[in-house]
Amino acid sequence: MVESQMSEGRRDLNRISQMDQESGVNASSSVVRCMTDSDVEAVVSLHIRAFPGFFLSVLGHRVLREFYRSFCFDSSGVALVAEDVNPSRIVGVVAGPVVPEGYFRRLLANRWWAFCLACASAVVRNPRIVPRLWRALSYRGAPPDDRPRALLSSIAVSPEARNRGFGLLLVNAWVDAVRMRGATGCYLTTDAENNNAVNRFYERAGWMRQGSFKTLEGRRMNMYVLDWVGDERGIQGTGLQRTVTGAMLSP
Repeated sequence: MVESQMSEGRRDLNRISQMDQESGVNASSSVVRCMTDSDVEAVVSLHIRAFPGFFLSVLGHRVLREFYRSFCFDSSGVALVAEDVNPSRIVGVVAGPVVPEGYFRRLLANRWWAFCLACASAVVRNPRIVPRLWRALSYRGAPPDDRPRALLSSIAVSPEARNRGFGLLLVNAWVDAVRMRGATGCYLTTDAENNNAVNRFYERAGWMRQGSFKTLEGRRMNMYVLDWVGDERGIQGTGLQRTVTGAMLSP
């Protein structure tokens, strides 16, 4: 049964390549590449436009900057951006650690002063956010108990680039990137309620819903996992170049 499920997962990933092509991603004018520190300002602005009113966006530019910068410099971080080449602009980002255990705790330990400064103005405006802020900064995704997996922490596509296949492009590229880094599976959480389009997106992409849970704020969340059969390096299946439907992946 497990082997059958893994085979289904590989077929689903193959179908994603076709869906990307059908969704309008132009491989000749699009690049998926590793995010660099020089991309962070554009990525933060993109995140705020993609998620207006969400908690991290409300915390502000400085907090998001520290969050995304961590994926550039931590050895476990994997962050990719989708870029339109003509004109050159970043239209999407995906990020997450290969090993979630201790990732955000290590981030706070290394950059505690930067996060304190970044959060100061938001806390002054609304001191009641402090408990939720601490939980957000120490969050590691309520991981599944059965095996270690990489955590897809954040994915955002700019509003003007939606419905063009960039979300699927980024998810596929990130999955193959963490496989190349040795992960044997990955997981994510997303809102269970009033979020049907996003839940369908992951189901179409071959992710399997493993269960639901409720946060301390009362939000009901779905957990999705995507596992694969690989060799000792965790590399097997679609292959990075084919997964992104011909778009160039560059460092």
